[in-house]
Amino acid sequence: MLATASVTGSGTQTKLFDESPCSPVWVYEFEQQSISLSAVNILFSITAIIGNSLILVALHKESSLHPPSKLLYRCLATTDLLVGLITQPLYATYWMSLAQEHWSLCRYSFDGCVVTGYALCSVSLSTVTAISVDRLLAMLLGLRYKEIVTLRRTYVILAIIWVVSLVAGLFCHLDDRINAWYSLIGVLCCLIISIASYIKIFCALSHHQAQVQDHVQQQPSQRNALNIARYRKAVHSALWVQLALIVCYVPFFISRTVITLTKERFRNFVIIHEMAVVLVLFNSTLNPFLYCWKISEVRGAVKQTIRQAFCYE
Repeated sequence: MLATASVTGSGTQTKLFDESPCSPVWVYEFEQQSISLSAVNILFSITAIIGNSLILVALHKESSLHPPSKLLYRCLATTDLLVGLITQPLYATYWMSLAQEHWSLCRYSFDGCVVTGYALCSVSLSTVTAISVDRLLAMLLGLRYKEIVTLRRTYVILAIIWVVSLVAGLFCHLDDRINAWYSLIGVLCCLIISIASYIKIFCALSHHQAQVQDHVQQQPSQRNALNIARYRKAVHSALWVQLALIVCYVPFFISRTVITLTKERFRNFVIIHEMAVVLVLFNSTLNPFLYCWKISEVRGAVKQTIRQAFCYE
């Protein structure tokens, strides 16, 4: 959310708002949109809570996944659950309090939404990047992977991610320049690491496939073939989660960049920016569907959990 511009009666001139996001000017400009944004975020909040709760239960039951890899997915699901429990209700409360002109509630909900939103989105982005690195290490380390990528080390990395993200969320709220630079540098670094990891992974897989074709007479063991097939499946699952995050986050960071670089904005641009915020938060609803679609072990555990919930005797 941002300081924005008011359109004059002719609709051809703009001026920058000096008012805070909790002011009568915002009520006048976005009264109708505030109702729609509140309703959409309440809906996505409910779906994010239900979906990620099911995923966390399923991951708790699932034992075939490597513990550090499972921990990374549990962290991502927990982050998405917190978005549904905290950030989206705060975002909906902000717009409802703005429409009702409850200024004190509006300010508190706006501040809470910004801090938790940046912190949790930072955790999500960093965790997805860590998943891509985890998949790369599984390829490069081979049999040494389970010795080096341990549960304890994964906990340490995730703890660092959470601390850095929480501190960044606070500072991003206090200073727009920190907000802009942290968003730009953080996103670029995560994207570069993830892209490099997946390029290296697919190059290695292509090289392995070429070796198999060049040595047909030396048939690989069934166990090795199954391991490669399972690894490919795990990589594709992680890649889908990565692509979904990029699709949901890119519009927001483009709009934030435009906001940082420009001084005047039309009213419609503000609406586009707020829709981009909704898309970012929607990622928390989308991820559980991706887990069920791409990870068969999770899908089976979710089905079992639902059957037990509705057929409990």
